[in-house]
Amino acid sequence: MDRIGQMQQTIERLTRPGRGILAADESYPTITKRLSDFGIESTEETRRFYRGLLATTPGIGESIGGVIFFEETLGQRTDDGMAIPAACEAQDIVPGIKVDKGTVELAGSSGEKVTQGLDNLGDRLDGYLEQGALFTKWRNLYAVTETLPSRQALDANAEVLARYAAIAQSRGMVPIVEPEVLMDGDHDLERCAAVTEAAQVALFDALRRHNVALEYIVLKPNMVLPGKRHARPSAAVCAEATLGVLRRTVPAAVPSINFLSGGQTSEEATANLNAINQAEGAKPWVLSFSFSRALQNPVQAAWSGDNANKQAAQQAFIHRARMNSLARAGRYDPSMETA
Repeated sequence: MDRIGQMQQTIERLTRPGRGILAADESYPTITKRLSDFGIESTEETRRFYRGLLATTPGIGESIGGVIFFEETLGQRTDDGMAIPAACEAQDIVPGIKVDKGTVELAGSSGEKVTQGLDNLGDRLDGYLEQGALFTKWRNLYAVTETLPSRQALDANAEVLARYAAIAQSRGMVPIVEPEVLMDGDHDLERCAAVTEAAQVALFDALRRHNVALEYIVLKPNMVLPGKRHARPSAAVCAEATLGVLRRTVPAAVPSINFLSGGQTSEEATANLNAINQAEGAKPWVLSFSFSRALQNPVQAAWSGDNANKQAAQQAFIHRARMNSLARAGRYDPSMETA
């Protein structure tokens, strides 16, 4: 299959009705922190067991179309000896891989960050392809104040995100582009909307400059929400603000927008996704999820590092995935959480 055909097939698999993406791509420091919140020690074995637990949850392919893994996971195996990417494929789940190398301080800025990882990216992607990964993810971060992010930070991050996407597509891999406006801080909803719009305008300008085919990308943005020090708005308000930004910035050529959960609770992220899909007006894209903590927190709580709890953890995972599958179709109701 040629490069374009491979990307088209991957997009079709990721966007099938009712399906979203699980982000299980936490780096070593991040997964250590997440697991420690539930009293679980992060070792190579606990990480292997946990991510294998996710990939082998019976029936999970009905709600999860793709999983973003950390590089370690591509080489690990389930308890039955199957490579974890192959276990995903057995459930018609597309394996993906996080390829950025985290953030460093942006030289010449006032402490802002830029994402790194372009060095030898093409060679790394060739290796990931051999291990079964068919799509990639790169995350940019934007801290919000009254004056930040600066124009410099917006342009620098958009440039590296576009360069990454072009390299991924040159290998026939679908790039997820993630310009995340952080919820940390005391900014209001209007400020979040303004920064989200600016970040996405800069991103799509850069994607065009680098000849990235928009038909073969996935956008992974934040929902428009105020900083954590503010009260949360209703799901309807979040949906209106989020769609307002997307309609002004995202071309219809983009096939899928898979939201990050960004510090929301599991139920809050699901309710907001549901409201976005229920809202009236033009929505030329698939509007789905690519959640990390909002999908995994209940699973980790049920597992608690005790492998005897595997079935309970998988039940928590399938429940959360099904709730988000319903939200993708605008058919979620909070009463389903306890039904």
